[in-house]
Amino acid sequence: MIAITNASYYKGSELLHNQTFLISNGHIEAIGAMEVPETYERIDAAGQLITSGFMELQIYGSGGNLFSAYPTVETLRQMDMDLARKGTTSFLVCLATNSIDVFYKAIEAAKAYRAEAKGFMGLHLEGPYLNPKCLGAHPAAYVKKATLEEVKGLIEAADGTVKMMTLAAELQDAAVIEYLLSKGVVLSLGHSDASYEQATSAYNNGFSTTTHLFNAMPQIHHRSPNLPVALFSHPTAHGSIIADGEHVNFEVVRMAAKLMQDRLFLITDAVTACEIGPYKHRLQGDKYVTENGTLSGSNITLLQAVQNCVKHCGIELPRALAMASSIPAKVIGRKALTALNSGMPADLLVLGEDLSLKRVFVAGVEYLNPIN
Repeated sequence: MIAITNASYYKGSELLHNQTFLISNGHIEAIGAMEVPETYERIDAAGQLITSGFMELQIYGSGGNLFSAYPTVETLRQMDMDLARKGTTSFLVCLATNSIDVFYKAIEAAKAYRAEAKGFMGLHLEGPYLNPKCLGAHPAAYVKKATLEEVKGLIEAADGTVKMMTLAAELQDAAVIEYLLSKGVVLSLGHSDASYEQATSAYNNGFSTTTHLFNAMPQIHHRSPNLPVALFSHPTAHGSIIADGEHVNFEVVRMAAKLMQDRLFLITDAVTACEIGPYKHRLQGDKYVTENGTLSGSNITLLQAVQNCVKHCGIELPRALAMASSIPAKVIGRKALTALNSGMPADLLVLGEDLSLKRVFVAGVEYLNPIN
């Protein structure tokens, strides 16, 4: 049992100071200005900011191997450790368009690893059921329309490990969408050429979020509103955005945040260097590109995305933190992680005044040597 004392934290938009977090059995027992029982080990936060651990819903690799190239338990274990040290304490591993055989290998690895997983929540399948007009770095050879038989095979084999899928809704049969929703899979509209009407229909019929706003979708046209406008106009649909200044200009992130408020959340879309398989990523400045120079992923952490939102996009800190924690938790249905309250898992970050990462706790256990 530990007590983190002399801490600051945001309760909504209000910043509270001199707070104590009591932690036992991996959960927050209480938060407030209180005396610390003698049985608790004290950790002095020295007035620094406590926030929920960050949640990533779209990342392909971290700390070494790209998961699609090495879809193994070892890769998942590597990502779990590396991401926690960078402040991301919950994550979905994203598998981009690939052969169905690779999808099945990834599913087997996810099932084998889940018993020991710490931050790993499951898989996000981005493709292969995308629109060929909006591929980005996805290889056209593997892109296809979904069939109910193939989708059922994947989901049944997954045994609950597939949590999210990105689809081009305008190309899919209703039976496929209905099946996925019946299995509790979160559907994200992405790599899509959907019109305003098609996108709105998708949001009204089960698609709850959108994959990397502005990337791999049509640009806004003033005489022909399309997917981005449908997202801005919809009352409940969420959308992710990559705040690295490469995938989306910071001024456009600022605009999207003003329009969407608490429906916009952060992803990194981060990859690692890779020289095998269909995704050969190489680092070019602050981004990754494919062999032909196509933008293929970011080189940032969620902490850096939060820092960018505050420093470059005019987004206030409590909202930027929510964009990396409570909002994606709402999207993926992790209700226990949508607010910093007693009873929630003690996945916590300690941030300095400059938003540098000082300490990381996962289920109340401190990870040493955090990486900024």
